[in-house]
Amino acid sequence: MILQAFVVGAATLGVGVGAALGLRLLPTVRLQLAGLAVLAVCLPLSAVLLSGWVMFHMGDDVKILAVSAASAAVAVVAGLVVGGSISGRIDRVRDASSALAEGDLSVRAPETGPAEVADLARSFNEMAESLERLFDARRELVAWASHDLRTPLANVQAMLEALEDGLVDPHESLPVLREQVRILALLVDDLFELARIDAGALTLELRDASVTGLVQACLRGVEADARRRGIALAADVDADVHARCAPDKVERVLLNLLTNALRHTPSDGAVAVQVEPRAGEVQVTVEDTGEGLGPEAEQRMFDRFWRGDPARSARGTGLGLAIARGLVEAHGGRIWAENRPGGGARVSFTLPAA
Repeated sequence: MILQAFVVGAATLGVGVGAALGLRLLPTVRLQLAGLAVLAVCLPLSAVLLSGWVMFHMGDDVKILAVSAASAAVAVVAGLVVGGSISGRIDRVRDASSALAEGDLSVRAPETGPAEVADLARSFNEMAESLERLFDARRELVAWASHDLRTPLANVQAMLEALEDGLVDPHESLPVLREQVRILALLVDDLFELARIDAGALTLELRDASVTGLVQACLRGVEADARRRGIALAADVDADVHARCAPDKVERVLLNLLTNALRHTPSDGAVAVQVEPRAGEVQVTVEDTGEGLGPEAEQRMFDRFWRGDPARSARGTGLGLAIARGLVEAHGGRIWAENRPGGGARVSFTLPAA
């Protein structure tokens, strides 16, 4: 009897493992769940019938079969209902992904059902929102780039036509043409730099450099503009702080932040630069006493071509802060903006310490 029980148990285990491995080959979750329900019922049923035959020599086989069949039917129906519910929710996520693949960026999957399916739908929705923002940013980039390229090109074309018609003096037109070409070259250079950042092709020649020296050099670069506008410049640096960075890229970031701060600071205001060594990094902060940042500016000021005040920023390309963020992140740092408690704006970024 013990040997027969052992044989029945071993056979049941072997058949169960083999059938479970076979279920993995079914093409859909619905079929796998249905097969699991059938297996979970039929395998114990077979073991019960075989044991009954051994113990009772099939004397009560009809009763055993009837009870077992009824239990099996209930289990199979329950398994099919649960499997249909789960696969139906997965089908809705699949339909949403198909709609997204066809170009409907507004589609979202219902975040209902079991925890795993709800997490899957939530991850899909986050991906869809990111794609929608990415495509919106691309459309905005194309629109702004077309606008910023069209304006100087139109000015150059008008000036050339005036020269051909003899309406203007060539010597007077050359500075204007040179300025328009400079604007075009600046925009093309910024777009090229941004493309290199996006492609991960930006090459940084890192070395230990004095952040204090970079700050002082950048302050000298904007000193004339600040003096002309009556804005005080200041630097708060406790000691000669060094960072592991590409000095030319950091200088570009800092000059951009200083120029932006001067643009938004009224006369008799002040712009200050602070350098603070921290654990494993160096934090550089540019503060101004301007009007501060609005809610939209805090969220979008590092977006490409975004201008908080288009009228005051007409001379810029709208790419400076986006490039600054890319350069800082290429160093492994981070950059952020916030309002100063006493009024004005504060933009900070970090660099790895030397």
